[in-house]
Amino acid sequence: MRLILAILAISFLCISCKDDPKPKPKGFLSLEYPEAEYNRIDIGCPYTFEKNSIAQVSPSRNRIPCWIQLDYDQMKGSIFITYQPVKNNLDSLLTDAQKLPLQHTIKADVIEGDVYTNDFNKTYGMFYEVDGDAASQAQFYLTDSTDHFLTGSVYFQSLPNFDSIVPAAEYLKKDIRHLMESLKWNY
Repeated sequence: MRLILAILAISFLCISCKDDPKPKPKGFLSLEYPEAEYNRIDIGCPYTFEKNSIAQVSPSRNRIPCWIQLDYDQMKGSIFITYQPVKNNLDSLLTDAQKLPLQHTIKADVIEGDVYTNDFNKTYGMFYEVDGDAASQAQFYLTDSTDHFLTGSVYFQSLPNFDSIVPAAEYLKKDIRHLMESLKWNY
C-alpha cells in the first residue's frame, strides 16, 4: 500500500510540475493580400507613376483637377493624392505638407519622417510613417522644387484601431514608396 501511495505521490508531483504560464506575444490579424503588380498610369496630369493593379483610380471627392484617390476596396482604404503647381509658393506648400503629419500627434504613438531624394526623376520630398490610432498611417510629399508639388495620405474607412489595420497599412506604405520611386513629372 505504501508503495502504491509513493508511486501516486511521485506521479502527482511529476505531472503537476510545469513551466509557469507566460504571456503570449502581441499578434496581428493574419490577413493576406495579393503580391503587388504595378503598372504605369497616365491620367492627363503633370505627373505619372506606377500604381498597384488592385487599386482603382477615381477623381477626388472635391473634383479638383489632378487630385485623385487610389481605392483599395479589399482593405477599405485609400491613398489620397493632391497636386498643385509651384508658383512662387514652394515655401508655403512645404510648410503645409510638413504640418499635416503633426495633426495626428494627439493619437499617434510615433511619427517618423524619411527624406526622399531621386535626382534622376527630379523628385524630392518626405515620407512620414504614423504609428498608433491616428487617422492616417502614412503621408508623403514630392516636388521638383520649381514647377510641381504632390502630396498623398493613407486613410481607412473605419475608426482608427492600429492593431487591426496594421497589415493593410503596411501594404499601402509599400505602395506609397513604390509610387514615390516611380513618379515622373511631365514637362
